[in-house]
Amino acid sequence: MQKIIGHKKTVVAIFLLFAVSASFLVGNLKFSFDFSQFFPEGDEDLVFYQEFMEDFGTDDNFLLIAIENDSTVFKREFLEAFHEFSTEAKNLPYVTSNQSITTLSYPLKSPLGYTKLPIIHRDDPSRYSKDWKKIKEDNLFINLFIDNKGSSLVVTLETIDGLNYEQSKELLDEVRKRLDLAGFNNYHLLGRAFFYEALIEMQKRELITTTIASTFLIILILFIVYRSIAIVLITLASILLALLLFMGLLSALSIELTVLAAFYPILLLIVGTSDVIHIMDDFLGKLKKGIEKNHAIILTIKEVGTSTLLTSVTTSIGFASLLTSKSSSVSGFGLNASIGVMVAFITVICFTCALLLIIDQKHLIHSKRSGQKWNTKLLTTNNFTKKYAKSILIGSLIFGGVCAFGITKINTNYQIKNSFPKNSTIANDFDFFQQNYAGFRPLEIAVTSVKPYKVTDFEVSKEIEKVVQEMAMHSEIRNVQSVNTFYKGLHKANHLNSSTYFTLPTGESTFKKYQKEISKIARKPLEKFVNKDEDKSRISSKVLDVGLDSITKVYQNLQSFISNETNADIAQFRLTGTGILLDKNSFYVRESLISGLLMGAVLVALIMALLFKNFKLLVIALLPNIFPLLFAAALLGYMNIPLEATISVVFAIVFGIAVDDTIHFLGRYKVGINQGLSKEEALEITFAETGRALIITTLALFFGFLVLLFSVHAPSMTIGLLVSVTLLAALFLDLLLLPVLIRKLL
Repeated sequence: MQKIIGHKKTVVAIFLLFAVSASFLVGNLKFSFDFSQFFPEGDEDLVFYQEFMEDFGTDDNFLLIAIENDSTVFKREFLEAFHEFSTEAKNLPYVTSNQSITTLSYPLKSPLGYTKLPIIHRDDPSRYSKDWKKIKEDNLFINLFIDNKGSSLVVTLETIDGLNYEQSKELLDEVRKRLDLAGFNNYHLLGRAFFYEALIEMQKRELITTTIASTFLIILILFIVYRSIAIVLITLASILLALLLFMGLLSALSIELTVLAAFYPILLLIVGTSDVIHIMDDFLGKLKKGIEKNHAIILTIKEVGTSTLLTSVTTSIGFASLLTSKSSSVSGFGLNASIGVMVAFITVICFTCALLLIIDQKHLIHSKRSGQKWNTKLLTTNNFTKKYAKSILIGSLIFGGVCAFGITKINTNYQIKNSFPKNSTIANDFDFFQQNYAGFRPLEIAVTSVKPYKVTDFEVSKEIEKVVQEMAMHSEIRNVQSVNTFYKGLHKANHLNSSTYFTLPTGESTFKKYQKEISKIARKPLEKFVNKDEDKSRISSKVLDVGLDSITKVYQNLQSFISNETNADIAQFRLTGTGILLDKNSFYVRESLISGLLMGAVLVALIMALLFKNFKLLVIALLPNIFPLLFAAALLGYMNIPLEATISVVFAIVFGIAVDDTIHFLGRYKVGINQGLSKEEALEITFAETGRALIITTLALFFGFLVLLFSVHAPSMTIGLLVSVTLLAALFLDLLLLPVLIRKLL
């Protein structure tokens, strides 16, 4: 500290130099969104899926374009324009194949071989009625290429695997350009590229919005409390500098910002403000007592700096507890936030303290500022805890019981659509496909033949058909496709295109005949369902976004059917795909959440034990911080908010930040005891000198996180609400329960 005092101007200059460097780096920040960020890393199902992709590619490499017509798609002008757009779509950037109801046809066996019949006779309006009747009778294209009302058609584009943000933007810009040229204004998009574009744009908007809104609120709170422009500017400069340095560091380390990046500005601004307020409040208090500035800052660092360091470390550990998550997005957020907290602490201790020494004392203390009212109210609170100790303990137990009951009501019935901004284009388009088509969530079933069988054998195809028919029985599953689709299509073609014959042939000789014909006329499409060695196949489908709990029941029923009704000596079946992995990650949330928080609690306990060197004080410190966690969990249950990966960060935030007030309170109490004060005298001093800072910082936290209520991202709104009210509850517990525990246990 003596070095900072002696070289205060140099310290400020160094930090400003860092700020200039960081400002150049921030412009290179990269944003990323990929559902794979939420896959459970290290899980055996993920390993299996990655091997599955080597044979068949990813299951999310598609872009669906649904185009609506005013009343019906069976209008010649519309069909001609749609067909032209559909056929030209194969020339779009990064597109590998395209399909639509106007580019496909029915195969029909004739004496001269196979011929093609159009599904819709575009150039003959007199046949539209029969075409539509046939489409509904076949039920092969409903909810796949045309909706059941006949009011929209879909162009399905297959893209290269792993489109990044720039590629997605390029593709979508070209798609929209061509749609406009074709005169199609009423269209809907669905797919990886569209999600990537929309959610990255949301991240950028949220990052800017939360930074501005949080900064404004903090300025307002600080000015109301301190009534000093200098203090407001010092605080603002410190926390914005910390945020700039942190974001610059992320850029320098080439760390991409994920969907959780919107929380970084709030966390850094609020955590930094909390550190500044605790240092500032104690420092100004000493100046008012007439202590010389340099000596005052040294005393502040000794008395409050240790607690501030400890709170920063415990907050950092709270976020680091997210490293136990199997989701790379969540664990990455935890690591980055943990680093950010320490960046804020270093900035406050070095830059802020140096700045306080440089600025003239007369600008720091407002002439009309008085802490008498604060002291009176805080001491009244202290007396209340002394008088009603028993009632506070009973009330705390009842509160804990109510929270425990709420926890039993927590569900994991998460839906993908909850990740999208409300009333946004992507949310509306997602709903459109959910209601009129098969939705987005892919479900794949990997088929592996058992030697000596191959997946192209008739016996294996019969086993596959059992599973296909079972999947068709579930209303949540749509667009089931398998290698058998080719055989059933040819069987239908050999019987005058009658829908009744869209079945797997019953005889092996017929099956083998079709097999030879398929290898000639549909070799390339067949490769999407059978690998080169002919020992693996796939059944692909889509599952409606009906909620994780409901979908899990579907998965369980399918798994039960496979175990009981298929012959494992011929073929083995395994559920896989991005949908399965996303759903499985949700179940890991609880496990990683509990293990992470337990690990964090142990580390925090060890640090506090080293600080307080008193087991009873350690117990007292941890007890009030269990209730906020229970409260946050109970709110999820009572408000019927599904627990999922993004929401899980609430507990790390609450645990990491709520314990800060406890540490500051007990740290100041311990200083009083070490100075020879009695228990009651130490409590009075603690309330008078620390209580004010606790209330101010909690208000900053409360309103800072409440900013997220204005977010367009539903999970962010939920996190903002939960954290705000939970931290407010934590403050009440610290001011009411903590003094009672000190009196009872020490």
